[in-house]
This record gives sequence, C-alpha cells and structure tokens, in this order.
Amino acid sequence: MSLVNYEPWYGVRQLQDDINRLFSGWSSGDSSGVTADWVPSVDINEFEDRFQLFVDVPGVDPKDVDITLESGVLTITGERFVQAEKSDENVIRRRSERGTGRFYRRFLLPETVDADKVKATDRHGVLEISIPKQAKAMPRKIEIAA
Repeated sequence: MSLVNYEPWYGVRQLQDDINRLFSGWSSGDSSGVTADWVPSVDINEFEDRFQLFVDVPGVDPKDVDITLESGVLTITGERFVQAEKSDENVIRRRSERGTGRFYRRFLLPETVDADKVKATDRHGVLEISIPKQAKAMPRKIEIAA
C-alpha cells in the first residue's frame, strides 16, 4: 500500500490552469463575448419560414450597431456610451448595473438561411433581426396522385 499526500488546493489550481489555457489562445484584438464590456440578452425564435432574433440594446443608437452575416455566422457588435451627467450634480453614491462599452454576439446559422433577405429594425431599444429561410429549405406537402 502506498501513501498519497493530500493536497487540499489541487482542484483550485487545476481550475486556474484550465481557465488560463482557455484564454491563452486569444489575441488581445479579439472582440469575443468574453472580452466584450457587456453582453446583450437575445431571444431567438424559429418559424417554418424564418428565424427571428430580439436583441436587448436599450440606450444604444442604431448607428452604433453593426450586423454582418458571413459564412453562416451572424455577428452583432456595437457600443453603448456612458450617459453624460450634468456638471452641477454632486453624486454622493452611485450604483451602475447597465453595462457600457463594446458588446459582441455571434450566432452560427444553418445553411438554409437566405442571407440576401435579412432585415433588421430597432423598436424602443430592442433590435429585431428577421432571417428568412430559403424556399427549398421549407417543408412542402406532396399530394398523392390517384
């Protein structure tokens, strides 16, 4: 029978090594969700003929949002700026829960989407992105001839 030394912090060190290994492959210029300043919430719905995304970006000017669809990857980037404060206000305490700065979201889409017909609208701080499916991807009923 051999003796094994008990190491109480082994699990913590292993977790730290795993996290360091995860982040070591990223360049400093990468703008992934982990390196973004905040991440907007997104709801995704799939219908027979389209996908629909709702992205919560209150306080973000639509001019400060970029949406790209390339090689089946939908990328949404933008920035929410800090609200300007009146100089005559003397803030005693502050609690900020709304994220500011750059945000970044990526979504892998199936090959069935029609990239040429994607539409985006902004309604009261909710970005709605409609991504239609290609006609050949939609199911159709086939009648049986007699």
